[in-house]
Amino acid sequence: MRDKLLPFAPPVLGEEEIAEVAAALRSGWITTGPRTHLFEQNFAEFTGAAAALAVNSGTAALHLALVSLGVGKGGVVIAPAMNFCSGVQAIEQTGARAVLVDVDRETLNIDPAEVDRAARSLRSGERLAAIMPVHIYGHPCDRASLIAIARQHGCALIEDAAHALPASYEGTMIGAAEETGIPILTAFSFYATKNLTTGEGGMLTGPPDLIQEARVRSLHGIDEDPLSRDSRSAPWFYEVTRPGFKYNMADIQAAIGLAQLAKLPGFAARHAEIAARYNEAFAAFEEFRIPACRSGIVHSWHIYALRLNIDPPGFTRGEFIAELRRRNIAASVHFIPVHMHPWWKETHGSEPDDFPVAHREFRRLVSLPIYPAMSDRDVEDVIEAVTAIVHENRNAAATA
Repeated sequence: MRDKLLPFAPPVLGEEEIAEVAAALRSGWITTGPRTHLFEQNFAEFTGAAAALAVNSGTAALHLALVSLGVGKGGVVIAPAMNFCSGVQAIEQTGARAVLVDVDRETLNIDPAEVDRAARSLRSGERLAAIMPVHIYGHPCDRASLIAIARQHGCALIEDAAHALPASYEGTMIGAAEETGIPILTAFSFYATKNLTTGEGGMLTGPPDLIQEARVRSLHGIDEDPLSRDSRSAPWFYEVTRPGFKYNMADIQAAIGLAQLAKLPGFAARHAEIAARYNEAFAAFEEFRIPACRSGIVHSWHIYALRLNIDPPGFTRGEFIAELRRRNIAASVHFIPVHMHPWWKETHGSEPDDFPVAHREFRRLVSLPIYPAMSDRDVEDVIEAVTAIVHENRNAAATA
């Protein structure tokens, strides 16, 4: 057994990030400036995006996507019930109505059949403004089906790619520019636990005109950014052209992002190695269901979500996580479905079984540590802890 706790998802930072931040501090430009713009350019090049905007969170990116598309009162945005709260909250902040739908049992991504059903069942006077899927855990959703539905209803696709960097669907990286006949905006998160971190932060990619609209709204609706104003004869002059927010990324954050982006291919390779080792070890146990990985996709493996077969395994999910902790392995759960939170239940009157797949599968989920700084010994410690719990419970059941 380990003598020290293996943390669940610490940031992986090195001297390169420290040097970039120090250079930003020495430059005297610490808010939005040259490093932020360079980070946007490098990120767009990495993903194949037509344009990119760096912001202060993935939630800000989602909100800006909605606002830049003109989503508001009378609009409906469809999102999965198996989801973090931020995207659904952003929808409701615009005045639009968030409609939750259930998820696919295999991948836990949004179920296109449920999206289609919801899109055909709107209230009188409403219009479908957007579909907001989540590429959950880093496994891309069924984009082809969702794009077809969005095209049929004349709405946009706003991809929550907080987990999906770098991930690909049928040869196209999530966030890349593509001709689909509908607007597609993609929001990334750079929170401390993400595959690429800036501490807090995010990125929005999409068509240049929509990204420019988001750029203006990301800084109070001011028509030009500080770098542009600094080069003019009257740099003090600015105009506010529309309502906006304070969503800009600072150069100190972007400095971290520049160093992280250079390391991302190596990070991704290590995530995949750890996931493959977990899959190999856990696939043989009837007590577990290993994560799905459909053909035609590249998984980012941001989260390794193991599912317990609890009918019955001899232990509850809570007991399983507590036993891991006793063995100095930290674990978590992703996610508590949106409709099960008091905020949603009180405002929408939902019940857990309203979305039976999300409810059932949530109760089985355990997220195991997976990050590039894990050593091979760390990975083996996780495997040994997980399998030891199973064997102990099998023995206990046999002697009961």
